[in-house]
Amino acid sequence: MRPTRVAVAAALFACACLKPPPAVPVSVAAPTTHVDLTWLSIANVHFQIGPLAILTDGYVTRLPPSAFVDERLIHSTGPFRPDSAAVARVLSALGGPSRVQLLLSGHSHFDHAFDTALWSRLTGARIIGPMTTCFQATAQDVPASRCTAVQGGETIPLGDGVTMRVVRWNHSGDPAVNPEQHNPSELAGPPHPDARTGGLRPGLAEDFPNGGGGRAYLFTLDTPDGRLSWFYQNSASPVDLEKPIVVDGVSYGAPLENLRAAMRDARLESVDLWIATGGAPIAALVLPVVRPRAYLPVHWDGLFAPFFAGVPAPFADSALEARLAAANVRLVRPIQYMDRWRLDRDGVHAIENDAATRALGFTSPPRP
Repeated sequence: MRPTRVAVAAALFACACLKPPPAVPVSVAAPTTHVDLTWLSIANVHFQIGPLAILTDGYVTRLPPSAFVDERLIHSTGPFRPDSAAVARVLSALGGPSRVQLLLSGHSHFDHAFDTALWSRLTGARIIGPMTTCFQATAQDVPASRCTAVQGGETIPLGDGVTMRVVRWNHSGDPAVNPEQHNPSELAGPPHPDARTGGLRPGLAEDFPNGGGGRAYLFTLDTPDGRLSWFYQNSASPVDLEKPIVVDGVSYGAPLENLRAAMRDARLESVDLWIATGGAPIAALVLPVVRPRAYLPVHWDGLFAPFFAGVPAPFADSALEARLAAANVRLVRPIQYMDRWRLDRDGVHAIENDAATRALGFTSPPRP
């Protein structure tokens, strides 16, 4: 068992109030000075922090538009299973099972959580996210003890100087326009796989609701050179970012105030990197809270284009770019799937990822 697996397992068992496994002697890892992050399309981001490897979301399967009754994605035309060959191919390009030790679920819609159970089965990785994601994983033969449901407000030490704070968040949309997409909703229990195919129904009002809004994650890494920090969120709505999230009569606080609380708890006045979606309307609300040095946009590339075809079109959001420039925030511009960057005390800079890019058949145009 790797040192970071033990650290992660101990933290998760403590968080879930479960009985931990017997202690295993481990060596102490050398202090980490940086974070390497790789964008795998949509909101899928891989973090390599020394020996600790984390994958957020991890949706590689591409369900076609025909999987849904209409463009609202509320109901599906039938059950579907993850593309196991595609996920295995991406896992191999990342470096194999040891490169995914912890799976984070930002929310539980199909374009985020559809492959989570498969990743866990292929790697043995533990899962943190909404209870809905845990129910989905249990329905797909992942042991319930391997998934820890978080509600927001938790502080989880992951070992090797890494601490993660869970921020209860909202989902994109508007309750007056698309409530099934936006309104916080959790499954009441594990969904029932189709008796013939073993698949689940990916509709937003079926087996893949959003999971009570969303979970964002604030990370800090204490290095010999000082502290690094980054904030990850895979959805957001400006309509009610300052209003409490209420599920079954329980209030989980307003997303922006939850973020402020996490920043105070971490003793942060700014972050080195904000990984986010939502464009200029969300940036207008969140920039004053996290005051990032750099911004990496995710979830801008669509839902249905085949993963192995690569980025369908260049990133372009002039309103967001203007908002970032006005706040003196550097835009980290993604070019192609499997783009990789390093965050260290000097900021964020691109690094090569040629082996993974070649393995998946991607080509990238020259960077500006």
